Amino acid sequence: MKTKETMKKINLLTLISLVALLLFAASCDDSIDTPPVQESILPERFSIDVPDPLANPDAANGRKAGRAAEGELNGNEIYELLSLFIAIGEGAGELTEAILGGLAFEIDREFFLSYESDDDGRVKNLTVVKGDTYEGGDYEYSLTITDAESEGNDDGGKGMQVFWNKEVIKGVAIIKPYNLDRVKDAEAGDAIYKMEYSEESTNYDAHMIVTIDNLPLEDPSVDPYSISTLKMFVGKTGEVIDVYGNSYHPNATFFTDDLGFNWAFVASGIHKGSIGVAEVGLPGGSVDSDDREVLLVENSLKNVFTAQIQMAFPGLPQEQIDAYLQNTEAPGYFNSDGFIQGGESPDPLFDQFADRLQDLTPYNPAVIAALEVNFE
Repeated sequence: MKTKETMKKINLLTLISLVALLLFAASCDDSIDTPPVQESILPERFSIDVPDPLANPDAANGRKAGRAAEGELNGNEIYELLSLFIAIGEGAGELTEAILGGLAFEIDREFFLSYESDDDGRVKNLTVVKGDTYEGGDYEYSLTITDAESEGNDDGGKGMQVFWNKEVIKGVAIIKPYNLDRVKDAEAGDAIYKMEYSEESTNYDAHMIVTIDNLPLEDPSVDPYSISTLKMFVGKTGEVIDVYGNSYHPNATFFTDDLGFNWAFVASGIHKGSIGVAEVGLPGGSVDSDDREVLLVENSLKNVFTAQIQMAFPGLPQEQIDAYLQNTEAPGYFNSDGFIQGGESPDPLFDQFADRLQDLTPYNPAVIAALEVNFE
């Protein structure tokens, strides 16, 4: 193994050139009995784009504009926050695909490589194995990257594990950003996420499931709606995208001191289009149910807000209650400018997507609040 002083500094994406060079040299050396390098065994795809109206990473910038005239929370902000939370889940998938794209060197054999990361200056170990298992499933290949000095830790120092099949693409990626880059992701701590992607025969042409655990929470006085855990399903059929899932916000409050709520959501729209429709419920984090009626009807945005307002302000006149309930009707409609309105459809073009929501159900909030993501 090369010493730290002599080892070439490289980052994750430039690792491609080094590994390709090593494999090329081995194939050209007559003294080494190696088979010829075949095409890349890494999967060509590993995520699905969510329609932009439903996944807006900039939604937080305009949150204050969605409040009622008195500056109080209303339906606009709940739907705008939803598009931000969906974007966080989509971003995890995009990062996974970007890393795999950067590692798309030609490799058809098992190997081990140590290198010093140009990102955080720490030694990383990369291992590729043919034939592996994860959670009882068999996969053609696996790839693991560890932080060498941390391999004795409980997490094995693992920064990334990927298990995949090549012929019909199916795979799982688990990533702990802190172990990949302790400079850029110094504040990530124990945050970890799992990305599942499959093109095997299902109800969709392809689907992905993003699960995120241990996200660091913001100071509640600054952002009471920061996420600790999230699980989101995205399915694609033709150009139609369906999304459902939950994000858990342990510090979230609305109008009372009740603490900890899920954004339980279902959504549908056009891939790379400007139409999206979503329905959101706000069950407490301890609600133990996967019944759509419980999650999206009993705990609908409007019902939760109404109950919270009546507890916080007994005897409040109906006209003032109605101000708080602006745009809390389901579903919510989105276009290229973001959230439009709740309740009544702005155009018949949205109707087919609103109809699809009835067949979608979020996950169990209690399970999401307690979920864990672990390496193999």
